[in-house]
Amino acid sequence: MPTPARIRSTIHALADPTRLRLLQRLATDTATVTELQEHVDLSQPLVSWHLRRLRAAGLIETRRAGREVICSLARDAIDSFHERERRLLGLAG
Repeated sequence: MPTPARIRSTIHALADPTRLRLLQRLATDTATVTELQEHVDLSQPLVSWHLRRLRAAGLIETRRAGREVICSLARDAIDSFHERERRLLGLAG
């Protein structure tokens, strides 16, 4: 069971349009920080800042491949958040 702080972190991470665009891109395939930077047309430090927020919320996973950082969607976390949201709204079957 996630802590209230983790839930708040997840909701806060999903409240930003840029982070939603990053998640949307990662929903199709993994991507490097450079590819994500091109996708949202922001500077590398700003993209990295948003990615740190998403990683802290448990929504993405990162790994290093040489000098590149490769990001992927944490599908289990997304599914879990979606299920908690449905239960909260009384929509769980």
